[in-house]
Amino acid sequence: MSNQADLPVLGQDEACCAPMVREPLGEVDAVALSRMFKALSDPIRLRLLSLIASHEGGEACVCDLIGPFDVSQPTISHHLKVLREAGLVGSERRGTWVYYWVLPEALTRLSALLEAPAAPVEASA
Repeated sequence: MSNQADLPVLGQDEACCAPMVREPLGEVDAVALSRMFKALSDPIRLRLLSLIASHEGGEACVCDLIGPFDVSQPTISHHLKVLREAGLVGSERRGTWVYYWVLPEALTRLSALLEAPAAPVEASA
């Protein structure tokens, strides 16, 4: 049985932050978002997130995530834990394996923050 309902998802109960180009980032949002960016600053974790997101069905077994890396299984587990604690992925144990999926709310929150302003339209002469 999954304990997903017991875990808070960052940004789920609060309005998503406005893009940085429109208004300054508040302290609470900065703390939560910096955890996500810090988790993604490691190349292995960034690749893991990409592998999970692009995996068929939108979720991946940990057994599918070990092969592409030249690090040990405990190291992969540590990186997955960091991604989970940062609110970027969810997980569920099924028998002996743990399955991971990307939390769409987290990606939405990150992309909303980094949204670039629209380029001004130049008047034609």
